[in-house]
Amino acid sequence: MARLPRFILPGYPQHVIQRGNNGLTILHDEDDFWVLWSTLRDAAERFQCAIHAYVLMPTHFHLLLTPESGEGIGKLMQYTGRYYVQHANQRYGRTGTLWDGRYRATLVSPHQFLLPVCRYIELNPVRAGVVDSPSGYEWSSHAANALGAEDELVRPHAVYLALGDNDSARRAAYADAFSTPMEPAFVQRLRDATNKAWVLGDDAFCREVESKLNRRTRPQPRGGDRRSAAFRRALAERRAADA
Repeated sequence: MARLPRFILPGYPQHVIQRGNNGLTILHDEDDFWVLWSTLRDAAERFQCAIHAYVLMPTHFHLLLTPESGEGIGKLMQYTGRYYVQHANQRYGRTGTLWDGRYRATLVSPHQFLLPVCRYIELNPVRAGVVDSPSGYEWSSHAANALGAEDELVRPHAVYLALGDNDSARRAAYADAFSTPMEPAFVQRLRDATNKAWVLGDDAFCREVESKLNRRTRPQPRGGDRRSAAFRRALAERRAADA
């Protein structure tokens, strides 16, 4: 089956995930984490992508980022992937595939889902059982977004800035949202959209993206147009005629 092209729109955020091949550990110690972090920082600046949230895990990493150009994310991921593979190969004397194919991504409706996606990303170490709270994990954007720690990799989105009139108010509002568990339905929806390359947004947002890119943003319901009102009317008419 041909791979679906990614939805790319400059100025729109995307959730991106890249995994190690077959669950392979890609980050073994602090030096590896620093190399990947600094590579992402350099690539984000070089290819004009604003990273709003991230987490670096031993077997994979997540990003929520907004590109300024249509090629920004692709170039950032290509640059990061190649540079880190060179580091890993030289350090560990390895060869072969490091990454589990191409990265996965979904276009995100900023006003509806940007902050929930940030929470999903920063809660990754908690879901994995590595820490009890996101503030206990060093290699994520949580310390910057919720606690005000300096992080050169993080650039706040306008939706984050709208949380309050000053930095303290924004951080407090952002951190307070973590007291509410994430809805399992949203978590599954985000995972499905990312893994299957669909858009994460409501009907209005999907129609907006479709008008800009001239392609479907969501899978068709099972049965194609069998759920349409026109189909149901035609079916009812046929059944009445046969009665």
